[in-house]
Amino acid sequence: MRRSLLSVLVYSYCKNTECFYIFSAMKFLLLLLLATAQKKDSIPMLLADPTIFTWKGTHYAFGTNRNDGFPVFVSKDLKHWADSGMALKKGEAFGEKGFWAPQVFHYGSKFYMAYTANEEIAIASSDHPAGPYKQQDLRSIAADKKQIDPFVFFDEGKIYLYHVRLDSGNRIFVGELNKELNAFIPGTVQKCMQAGEGWENTKNAPWPVMEGPTVIKKDKLYYLFYSCNDFRNIDYAVGVAVSSSPVGPWKRYEGNPIISRKNTGANGSGHGDVLHVGNKWYYVFHTHFDEQKVSPRKTYLVEMKWGKGFPEIIPATIRAIYIASGAIH
Repeated sequence: MRRSLLSVLVYSYCKNTECFYIFSAMKFLLLLLLATAQKKDSIPMLLADPTIFTWKGTHYAFGTNRNDGFPVFVSKDLKHWADSGMALKKGEAFGEKGFWAPQVFHYGSKFYMAYTANEEIAIASSDHPAGPYKQQDLRSIAADKKQIDPFVFFDEGKIYLYHVRLDSGNRIFVGELNKELNAFIPGTVQKCMQAGEGWENTKNAPWPVMEGPTVIKKDKLYYLFYSCNDFRNIDYAVGVAVSSSPVGPWKRYEGNPIISRKNTGANGSGHGDVLHVGNKWYYVFHTHFDEQKVSPRKTYLVEMKWGKGFPEIIPATIRAIYIASGAIH
C-alpha cells in the first residue's frame, strides 16, 4: 500500500498506535476543511433540462432556469464553471414565458439555439456560442399541437427536429426542417415513441410522459435518449432506444432505465443531453433539489461507457456541477 512521504515520516516518528491515529484524524480534519473552503467559493449549478455544447475546447452549459430567457455557463475542463450572463433574453427572440429545454448547435457560419417558449418551439441565431441569440422576426415553428423539448439532428443532408407534442400525453415526434430552420417540410412529421408501462409510467398516470429527446449516431445506428414520468415524480428517469433509421422504428434497451434514482442516489434524475469529448461520453442531467423539494433542480454530469450495443453510465463518476461564486452576475 502506498503512503505519502508525510505519512511515512509521521509513522516513523509515532511508534505507538495512538499517536498515528491522532495524526490520521488531523489529516482527515484538514481535508474536510479544504473541501468546505472550496464549496464556500462555489454554488450548485441549477439548470433543469441541461445541455452542454462544446466549441474549440470550450464548453457552454444551458438549461431551464428562469422565465425571461436562458443563462449560459462556461468551462474549459467540465469541472470549473463561470457564469457568462444571458444567452437569450425575452424580447430579443420569440416567447413570453416558459423558456425551457434549449439546445445549441452550429450550422453554416452561425450558432443556433432551439428552445421552448409558450409551449411552442423556436430557433434563434448568434455569431458566438455563448450568444446573444436573437431573431429578426419573432416567430415559432408552426404546428397544430403544442410542442416542446426540441432537438435538431443533421444526417445525410437532412435536418431533423425531434420534439415532444402534447397530445394525449407527452409523446416524441420527429419532422424534417427546411434549410432556413423555420418550418417543417410538409408531410414529414411522424411519431417516434410514447411512454409505455412499468418504469416509464410508475404512477399509471392518465397523461403518460415521454420527453427530453436526444439523438446520436454511432456505428451506423441511431440512439434516442428520452425521459419518462412527470419531472416532479421521484421516478423520473432516462431510457434509450435504437434504430437503423433516424425516424425509427425504435427498439427499447432491455436494461432501461439507464439513469434513475436507483443508480444516481438522487430523486428525479433525468432530461439532459449527451456530450462526446475526445474518447469520453457523458450525459448531463438534472435532479430534484433534495428529497423534500423538487425545484430549483440541480445539474449533474456522469460518464457513459458502451457495452453490448447500448450505453451504460459509470455511477462512480456522477458529480454535481458547481459554479464559481465570484463570477455570478
